[in-house]
Amino acid sequence: MTFDDRDAHDDEREPALGAWREAGLDGRAESWDDPSVDWSAYDAVVVRSVWDYVDRRAEFLAWARQVESRTLLLNPASVLESNTDKTYLRDLGVPIVPTHWSAEGLPVWPEYVVKPAISAGARDTIRTTDRARAEAHAAALQAAGRTPMVQPYLDMVESEGETSLLYFNRRFSHAVRRTPMLSPGRAGADHVRAEPRTPAPDQVELAEKVLAAIPQALLYARIDLVRLPDGSPVVIEVELTEPYLFLRYEPRAAGNLARALRELV
Repeated sequence: MTFDDRDAHDDEREPALGAWREAGLDGRAESWDDPSVDWSAYDAVVVRSVWDYVDRRAEFLAWARQVESRTLLLNPASVLESNTDKTYLRDLGVPIVPTHWSAEGLPVWPEYVVKPAISAGARDTIRTTDRARAEAHAAALQAAGRTPMVQPYLDMVESEGETSLLYFNRRFSHAVRRTPMLSPGRAGADHVRAEPRTPAPDQVELAEKVLAAIPQALLYARIDLVRLPDGSPVVIEVELTEPYLFLRYEPRAAGNLARALRELV
């Protein structure tokens, strides 16, 4: 298991490692950028809270490819490469939140969310009703060589919330309702709250279509969905690199993760 969690912010590390031990799997935490680690000594390397990859993506992907040449990497390097750039949403072949990928020709929407395609935890993301401000932020991202994503803010997330479906080795484990990151009074990922949720059949159907479009092995996958004003579910994100797995929201979740790892190693 590899981390970038020097300040011990990842409260899922010990539940995961404990469940692995109960399943007969020995594991330990390592930092992905520690040059002293011999990755070939492990039967598998599981990528978890590598939260600094955004600023060092090329270095992180080079590390992933190197590790994969020596041992089993989960999730695989090809998955990490595609998933760390949100332009993957264009190629999913399933309904996604309406997204404009340029600073020019913004649609007329009541409210905008503007963010870079390579980001995490709502970094460099704004929510605004000011179309000129949305254009300016998208233009600044584009001028810096970053692909902007411009989306309408969906009022339904305030009441419906985001639904995150968690899959381990493509097997459904659990789901949660997440409060939106950009609600008033909240400031990014540290202020996200969640509660257990039973996903609706149309949400499960959409999530499994997403999984079916990804051919590589997946130890974990988190499919984040919202509903459009007409009630239809759409994908807002597919988290395959370093998602929070909401292990403490389902008593069997850590065990489900351990069982999936045993199946893949």
